[in-house]
Amino acid sequence: MTADLSTAPGVLAAAADTAPSVVQTIDWLAIAPPTLTALAALLVLVTDLFLPAHRKRLLGYGTLTALAGALVLLIPLRAGDRSTFCVTTGTQACSYTADHFTLVIQALVLGGAFLTVLLSLDDTRGLPVGEYWFLLLASAAGAALLPASRDLATLVVALEVASLPAFALVGIKRGDRRSSEAALKFFLSSVVATAVMLLGVSFVYATTGTLHLTEIADRLADVPPVLDTLAKAGVALTLVGFAFKTAAAPFHFWVPDTYIGAPLPIAAYLSVVGKAVGFSGIILVTVIAFPSYADVWGPALAVLAALTMTVGNVAALRQDGTRARSAVRLLAWSSVAQAGYLLVPIAAAAYSSDEQIGSTVAYALMYAVVNLGAFTVAALVARAHPGNRIADYRGLCTTRPLAALALGFFLLCLAGLPPGIIGLFAKVAVFSAAVDAGLGWLAVVMAVNVVIALYYYLRWTAILFRTPETTVESARARTPRTTGTPASGARGFHAPSPLTTALVLTAAVGVLLSGAPQLVLRFAAVNLF
Repeated sequence: MTADLSTAPGVLAAAADTAPSVVQTIDWLAIAPPTLTALAALLVLVTDLFLPAHRKRLLGYGTLTALAGALVLLIPLRAGDRSTFCVTTGTQACSYTADHFTLVIQALVLGGAFLTVLLSLDDTRGLPVGEYWFLLLASAAGAALLPASRDLATLVVALEVASLPAFALVGIKRGDRRSSEAALKFFLSSVVATAVMLLGVSFVYATTGTLHLTEIADRLADVPPVLDTLAKAGVALTLVGFAFKTAAAPFHFWVPDTYIGAPLPIAAYLSVVGKAVGFSGIILVTVIAFPSYADVWGPALAVLAALTMTVGNVAALRQDGTRARSAVRLLAWSSVAQAGYLLVPIAAAAYSSDEQIGSTVAYALMYAVVNLGAFTVAALVARAHPGNRIADYRGLCTTRPLAALALGFFLLCLAGLPPGIIGLFAKVAVFSAAVDAGLGWLAVVMAVNVVIALYYYLRWTAILFRTPETTVESARARTPRTTGTPASGARGFHAPSPLTTALVLTAAVGVLLSGAPQLVLRFAAVNLF
């Protein structure tokens, strides 16, 4: 007995040497961008309690500063080789990875949130300011976390952190019935999609016994035949929640009413950041976790891409420029169609190489810049015409020539026509991805949809430079007109400096990318993982 006790310390020491450590180290620099954004959200919420009403405008500038700081923190991470929250049992599975894909999407998300703040600074009248900035920062923190997530639990948490504040932001206009209805529809449909996704995640976990994406990929490659059907069901259902966030048909029905009911800056935010969240999730689960089941998600995403771009473009054709049609509703349907194009390279990755994913990233960067620019001009016009009808843009070139030129440029980028060179090249990259993967039928569907989209993009562009209706009516009546302003888009209105800054930034980046498209298209030629 005494001998046993005397050797016990040595035995314990040997066991300690062989047992895995349960203490994880944290790479604080790697997680700094989403962490700073989340801390800023809490700080804004607390500060709002103590600021007098006349100083609450400072919260907006604090939000802007926090997002700028988060963007700056991406610079030391540009090498893209950092991981943290890793399993300590000898495997290489980590829950957070700051690779090149993560950094590009985080830059898109945080940049989109930054521009959303610029659009919102002079558009929060009648809104609870502190809650608004808190919810926007909280959603941006979740959106920045998602592309770095490398296990299904973190992916689901990040998706919900990005989504739940967005529901409140859509319905934040108190007393506005349309805003409340939009938020309710957005919330209920999202909850259903999330429930379906969680069911799929549970099936995947039951099949593999792990939540880490890399380990899921290894174990799905050798699934017993008895569990094959369960694994396929898990793969398909897991994609549902992310397909909802991307507004892929048939999960798109919430988009038009939500964009119309939400504050205009939030509609812009959802059209860019919301899509980035959805596409990041789809890319991560398909390319990293489910490569062995490409025969399941590849055809499904190809069909979704064709259906989404067709539904979006056909619905956008109905926004025919009459007074009853809303410019924001047209942008909503346009965003649905653009989601279809973004899905094409992901579907192509199932048939060829993972490098096809770069085409989606390149297209997403182009789309984010020009779509936010279009929403910026819409916010500018809404200051004179709250209804924001397409007819309200007629003659915009007479009083806001630079805004009209910028919107025309953004619409041509979305259409893929010169001088919007970046839009043209991005569409060619997506088209090439489908052709290289042997998806000739999908390339044909995309080509047809690009032609359809030309009609409503060019029609809107032409409206910008038409003679205002009021001027035409005055000329026909031969009535002298020395004072007054046209009522349909040419009426003068004040452009606040934050809105002007957002327009200048988006236009400058759009022109830069059209002059040097390789800055974005290089992502289409490399493997980001």
